Amino acid sequence: MTLLIVGATGTLGRQVARRAIDEGYKVRCLVRSTKKAAFLKEWGAELVLGDLCYPQTLTGALEGVTAVIDAATSRPTDSLSIKQVDWDGKVNLIQAAKAAGVERFIFFSILEADKYPEVPLMEIKRCTELFLAESGLNYTILRLAGFMQGLIGQYGIPILENQPVWVTGESSPVAYMDTLDIAKFAIKALNVAETQKQTFPVVGTRAWSAEEIIRVCERLSGKEARITRMPINLLRAVRRFLRFFQWGWNVADRLAFTEVLASGKPLNASMDEVYQVFGLDPQQTTTLESYLQEYFSRIMKKLKELDYEKNKTKKQKSNKKSPFKQPAKINSQESGVNGQ
Repeated sequence: MTLLIVGATGTLGRQVARRAIDEGYKVRCLVRSTKKAAFLKEWGAELVLGDLCYPQTLTGALEGVTAVIDAATSRPTDSLSIKQVDWDGKVNLIQAAKAAGVERFIFFSILEADKYPEVPLMEIKRCTELFLAESGLNYTILRLAGFMQGLIGQYGIPILENQPVWVTGESSPVAYMDTLDIAKFAIKALNVAETQKQTFPVVGTRAWSAEEIIRVCERLSGKEARITRMPINLLRAVRRFLRFFQWGWNVADRLAFTEVLASGKPLNASMDEVYQVFGLDPQQTTTLESYLQEYFSRIMKKLKELDYEKNKTKKQKSNKKSPFKQPAKINSQESGVNGQ
């Protein structure tokens, strides 16, 4: 089976590629830059240049492909808008996959996307789900809540560096999941008949509020967080302002997602039946506490090592500068003292 993975350089996509390669699949990755994707080639993937927004580049990439796993999404720093990548691009990919006779199509969506029509990314995900279901492709849709990897930059690093931790409105509990675990579900879906033309939630072991995550980080780091609350109305005003400028559209659309995270409504779902269908063991799913524990253990160990080396260097420099040098050892023959 040959897999085409789209978005393989991203946080989730790289784990899907790694998992697929480790399980013996022939993996092809659609990339816009071979330089940025060099690590995928080192892992054993085939790189093919292409862009979702240019459908003519997809035909060759899909030649001989058995299944597509789509983990691509726009980024706040992209020059292209969410609509261009997450809607126009996905329509291009689905149509090209259908034309190429692809047997399976795995798509990552967002949990509760149908409940936030005013949030561009959520509404686009909902529409893409419908388009995929009506395409005639043999699809599987996995609805995600959030990545544990994102918590490091949002909470872990600011707390360690004594920087502000931003919390917005009434924090919505989110069932974050390690992308390594999400990748297991994506690859497993390829060989489980019960997942065909079905939609499943794929979320972590429990939902966590921002305040709960902060408390865990404080306990593991031994540091107190500097919490700064951003009024949701201020963010709405910033978003409206950015919409006046074309360069600000992408950021404005991303800011709209704060409506989801500040609604107070949990992003969570039961996974009991999902684990049974996929034949995976829930006990092997990484918990948020264990994920953060591993991160802080590695960081604290590294900081201690750096501090030790710093103090060692300081001590060596101090000894070199000291005017009180150790007296040289006296040779017994030179001093005329008999060694016996």
